[in-house]
Amino acid sequence: MTADQTTRTERDTMGEMQVPQSAYWGASTQRAVLNFPISDLRYPADFMHILGRLKRAAAQANAGLGLLDAAVADAIAAAAAEVVDGAWDDHFVVDLFQTGSGTSTNTNVNEVIARRAGELIEGNAKVHPNDHVNMAQSSNDVIPTVTHLTAAIAIQDALIPALDGAAKTLRAKSKEFWPIIKTGRTHLQDATPIRLGQEFAGYADQLELTIERLTPHVAALSEVALGGTAVGTGVNAHERFAGAVCEILAGELGLPVRETARHFQAQNTQDTVLAASGAVRAAAISLQKIANDLRWLASGPRAGLGELLLPEVQPGSSIMPGKVNPVIPESVVQVVCHVIGNDAAIAAAAQGGYLELNTYWPVAGYNLHQAIVLLASAIKNFDAQCLGGITATAAGPESVERGLMMATGLTPAIGYDAATAIAKEAAARGLTIREMAKLKAGLTDEQLDTLLDPERMTAPFSSSRDS
Repeated sequence: MTADQTTRTERDTMGEMQVPQSAYWGASTQRAVLNFPISDLRYPADFMHILGRLKRAAAQANAGLGLLDAAVADAIAAAAAEVVDGAWDDHFVVDLFQTGSGTSTNTNVNEVIARRAGELIEGNAKVHPNDHVNMAQSSNDVIPTVTHLTAAIAIQDALIPALDGAAKTLRAKSKEFWPIIKTGRTHLQDATPIRLGQEFAGYADQLELTIERLTPHVAALSEVALGGTAVGTGVNAHERFAGAVCEILAGELGLPVRETARHFQAQNTQDTVLAASGAVRAAAISLQKIANDLRWLASGPRAGLGELLLPEVQPGSSIMPGKVNPVIPESVVQVVCHVIGNDAAIAAAAQGGYLELNTYWPVAGYNLHQAIVLLASAIKNFDAQCLGGITATAAGPESVERGLMMATGLTPAIGYDAATAIAKEAAARGLTIREMAKLKAGLTDEQLDTLLDPERMTAPFSSSRDS
């Protein structure tokens, strides 16, 4: 706080604190601000807005159960609605690296809502951050609950739609490229022919399967710890409280939100978060494979494979005139690196479950949400600025007749050993397999046309849904 800021005196159970006059937080939040001057990282706005939803639903549930005065509940709900809308984002000031339960962030929200709710009640009645806003709750069940729901919403509303859009683009490219036959590659070495459309069908399949793997985690994350309060026993919470809150949140968020039946594990482990992170990491690595393949296939244009042309979006070099780089795929693979790092942080955090509480919730929640939204953003950009504009060159089809693994087509007629000898001699003499086989295998042109027909060699899957 700067010297020219006016302050007011606030009190909590530890005594007095000076708080900026314009701040809506109170003494306990100010202590956290002073205790944790560690970084410029904060819980993301998405997290804070869902926390606002929970506080609004909690007030409504407690009022419905006859535990909270209706006027106080209405004021809390109205103040929490402003939190949901982002009106108080600047007042959520606690560093991410704080108490491992996220208590300081929960307190921050309680204090802001309490102060604002007090203004909304005629006569500026006192609304207490703990007794009223935090009624029937503990940071120990609230923070895990909001961590789960923030990740579930991000997967459902951002990552899965981004993957679906890219998969549709790749499926369309598969159909467009189906007539193009090129040389396949295994171990980065020439292999038997493949359709370019089959390669792109593989990419589309990857993303569709990724969606299938991610989808169950939305439901898993929607099972929440709320109702367990301090240690999972539910002390100080009405038995119907959590169910009522979950019903409200389910309607608002479009998620199958439900109170867990496994309260003791819900607060002292991060198994569900860790599993979801693993699925997000798998999605990222799937994207890395696609992005890297495109970089290889578009390498060149003269000294590389040069089978694809990616959209040219910016100059590629400050020294080499005319150079254009695959910058969009490069941005994707860098995001993948970051997501893998996020997952490693979550794996470390998941090991922080000691007795009745895991005390690494802030770092786990932040990293999971960031990984999801980063990856979703990278995929959307990849789709918009790269995938749809890919075109094929003549380099792929031109390589087929020269490919030494065309010799595979000879094996049914002359056997593996004889076909190997032809491939080796063709390589040594700079001839094609067709030319060498005509000299050494005693096969007619008609037989060679059949055995070395590249379309026939792709035939096992030529009737796929992508043709």
